[in-house]
Amino acid sequence: MSESDLLCRMFQAWREDIDSVPFPQFRELTIPLQKTRAEVDRARRSTAQTAPPARRADGGW
Repeated sequence: MSESDLLCRMFQAWREDIDSVPFPQFRELTIPLQKTRAEVDRARRSTAQTAPPARRADGGW
């Protein structure tokens, strides 16, 4: 067997090995879904302190 035949067989085996593993889908590579503004606002409201508003001495708002 010549050296070029050996290289061709090694290359073919390498290609078969590469092709045997499925290529990852791009949806798996994207950034995970982020929270929406509504979800963030809801979380803020649920953790916000609900003390009565402070009264101003001058009677304003």
